Amino acid sequence: MPTYHPAVIERRWQEYWLREKTFRTPEPNEPSVQGKPKYYVLDMFPYPSGAGLHVGHPEGYTATDILARYKRMRGYHVLHPMGWDAYGLPAEQYAIEKNVHPRITTQQNIATFRRQIQSLGFSYDWDREIDTTDPRYFKWTQWIFLLIYDTWYDPVARKGRPIAELPIPPEVQAQGPQAIRRYQDAHRLAYQAEVPVNWCPALGTVLANEEVIDGKSERGGYPVERRPLRQWLLRITAYAERLLEDLELVDWPESIKQMQRNWIGRSEGAEVHFRVAGSDVRITVFTTRPDTLFGATYMVLAPEHPLVGQLTTESQRAAVEAYQAQAARKSDLERTEIAKEKTGVFTGAYAINPVNGQKIPIWIADYVLASYGTGAIMAVPAHDERDYAFARQYGLPIVPVVQPPPEWLQQTGSTLEHFTAAFVGDGISIHSDFLNGLPTPQAKERMIEWLQAQGLGQRRVQYKLRDWLFSRQRYWGEPFPILHGEDGEVLPLSPSELPLLPPELEDFRPTGSPEGPLAKAKDWVEVLRNGKKYRRETNTMPQWAGSCWYYLRYIDPHNDEQFADPDKLRYWLPVDLYVGGAEHAVLHLLYARFWHKVLYDRGYVPCPEPFQRLVNQGMILGEYEYHITPADYERYRPKLEAMGIRAVLREGKDDGGAEASYVLKVAGVDGKWLTLPEEMVEKRKGKMFLKGTDLELTGRADKMSKSRGNVINPDDIVREYGADSLRLYEMFMGPLEAVKPWNTRGVEGVYRFLCRVWRLIVDEAAEQAVLHPAVQDVPPDRETLRLLHRTIRKVTEDTEALRFNTAIAAMMEFVNHLTRLSVRPRQVLQTFVLLLSPYAPHIAEELWRILGHAQSLAYEPWPTYDPELLREEEIEIPIQINGKVRSRLRVAADSDEAAVQAAALADPQVQSHIAGKTVKMVKVVPGRLVNIVVA
Repeated sequence: MPTYHPAVIERRWQEYWLREKTFRTPEPNEPSVQGKPKYYVLDMFPYPSGAGLHVGHPEGYTATDILARYKRMRGYHVLHPMGWDAYGLPAEQYAIEKNVHPRITTQQNIATFRRQIQSLGFSYDWDREIDTTDPRYFKWTQWIFLLIYDTWYDPVARKGRPIAELPIPPEVQAQGPQAIRRYQDAHRLAYQAEVPVNWCPALGTVLANEEVIDGKSERGGYPVERRPLRQWLLRITAYAERLLEDLELVDWPESIKQMQRNWIGRSEGAEVHFRVAGSDVRITVFTTRPDTLFGATYMVLAPEHPLVGQLTTESQRAAVEAYQAQAARKSDLERTEIAKEKTGVFTGAYAINPVNGQKIPIWIADYVLASYGTGAIMAVPAHDERDYAFARQYGLPIVPVVQPPPEWLQQTGSTLEHFTAAFVGDGISIHSDFLNGLPTPQAKERMIEWLQAQGLGQRRVQYKLRDWLFSRQRYWGEPFPILHGEDGEVLPLSPSELPLLPPELEDFRPTGSPEGPLAKAKDWVEVLRNGKKYRRETNTMPQWAGSCWYYLRYIDPHNDEQFADPDKLRYWLPVDLYVGGAEHAVLHLLYARFWHKVLYDRGYVPCPEPFQRLVNQGMILGEYEYHITPADYERYRPKLEAMGIRAVLREGKDDGGAEASYVLKVAGVDGKWLTLPEEMVEKRKGKMFLKGTDLELTGRADKMSKSRGNVINPDDIVREYGADSLRLYEMFMGPLEAVKPWNTRGVEGVYRFLCRVWRLIVDEAAEQAVLHPAVQDVPPDRETLRLLHRTIRKVTEDTEALRFNTAIAAMMEFVNHLTRLSVRPRQVLQTFVLLLSPYAPHIAEELWRILGHAQSLAYEPWPTYDPELLREEEIEIPIQINGKVRSRLRVAADSDEAAVQAAALADPQVQSHIAGKTVKMVKVVPGRLVNIVVA
């Protein structure tokens, strides 16, 4: 019988779309797209791990696919591509664990991801598929690196320019070619420097701060230490101001913009020079509060500061070196945000406070980072919480120099001579000589003017943003297209030599040294050019390199002459909608914007920003689960077993330690254990209990992860309910941006809805799929017509606004109406199928065929609604008089309040109740009721 069988239908249509290239994106010059507006909708492309997709991954892909299908039907020329971000540490570690070359495991993982994504019916143009590990792709990643290397930032023109246009001072020119080269290298956007980095010996590579958690690597949990290494860096700081300003050009969530602003961390203040007592050495600090200089009672250097060794006295050297070693084992996060107790060591040296000539001690402490500011601070403990805690810890002077409001003094029990806490706000300068009596803003200005006049400092804008550490000591990454000469010369490869392929290594494991695995390939590393010996770079680029520009390659993926044709770039850019997780706010998104701006400055892309609109889909959590403690598990085990409930250890120690947590499951079909259903739980006095017991439960939904055992494989859902059910459920769970717990029973609900849609049109009693006898070529009745047009408007507006859950609800409501009809107009059903098609494309295509159409509906015109029909639609509103319903009023649904009020007062039944009485108030609740109060 022709019942609804998703597995059969979906496989057939997926094969059809691939075979017919239904979603191929024509080139802009092809006749079929002339006159169409363009729409570039993009997913943050996936990192193909060995675990495959879980049901959280398709959420964003489903959203973009709905919009892509909808826009095609609205007459747009749509670009909707897919590819793979496949280089980097996770892929290499997976390959090491499996003892298989990363090229093999990566391609296996890509094949799994591609199969899973295609099984969900997404309308990608698979002819544009890209892979960051494909030499035809990373040839251009290397080319862009060389372009960045060839660029310097002109602060006057506020743009990147070719290094050949860098003005060379005459005194440098007089020193010859070597001096000119060094001067150019010091200004390039890609440069080498020795910097303190997070070094992980076990992984054999440096890690970004974001990849270090509690002093251990995010992947594997290996110890991480700080050590200086010579690395490639990209001068993203040169673009800090433009990266801030141009956030105003894009339609992004304000939270993401604010995260980028905070990461860039612009602050205005002054650089101040402190002379070291008894020497000509100067220590420069940056401060946003130069008005507090008279309150600086000590200085602090980062343990890695280059002057520490020079300043430390012999009596303090052992203590200082021990502290430096201790600090090197901590991450930046541990040093600045996690540590509750401030620690440090006195160097034995003193500095001279430039405003009053007082000697102040110089300490080192790990709460100061070499990577931020100048790596040194002037400590003003009366007006900085960290400095205050440190001063109290080590008995250092605390001198108030800003007068707080009286209520603060009273609240903290402080006086103007003695603070019991740090006052960090604005106030009036005190104990500050020529600043006394000035409010904080004026005091700042006055101090900066004084410092500049005395040659002791200058006005500065400082950024928290650091230059991008771009080297990785791993095998699985893009090789740098660079040669190093024995005399320090850096020789970039020519574009004709790209791509530079990595050497074939059987042993690709990290060496544990900064050299990296590529150093093992001696024949590859050592190069002879014009009789001169060179060495290739043995570091590789980070994973972020390939993802910085992939949206550009989709536009022209098979071009061997340039990364993309300029005319095609002008046509498609910027990306109209970019959908992905908020976790990429300050890494991928910031890095991609930086690369784009360099390409823009050099004339290769036509717009200053890559992504016009950004939407972050919310995370899909694991199923809502009910947990109990180990003690309760032991106490209630017999009762749980008698009820058919199983308790599974979810977190904590395997031996059931105090921090362990057990999750309750019930037996399902096919031997599966399912989440405890809500009907077995009851609330009493605000707490949750297992029904009929006094066993208290803790309910929560966690992020999906293998360690928690709550990962839902989309293959299982597709196999049981079909891809359309999965797509529809993920969009129906709630607003796209919201965090939502998974519930497999919800998939069953939308599956039943699709079965009802099927039965509306298909005669399940027939031997093959034919129209239901109730489907007839008749005009719809007035109510059906109005509801249809209301549904068209609702689904159209909600799809445009990405309110997919409410669009689905409107379609469900309409199906409820159609189900009640004994005769179902064919034209109405055809229109409904078109509305459903972006959301559940497989069943829609099948029903479209059964309704008598030979061609795919992918490019059928989107239905339009008649505003006149909607204006004529009437609704019934109750009329209350002094709280009691006295009549009911039928009015047009879009009537304004004044018209509704007038009609209510003119109603005959209302007139009879208010005759001879005074109307004190008429309140109209639009679409719901009219409330009249009479005396």
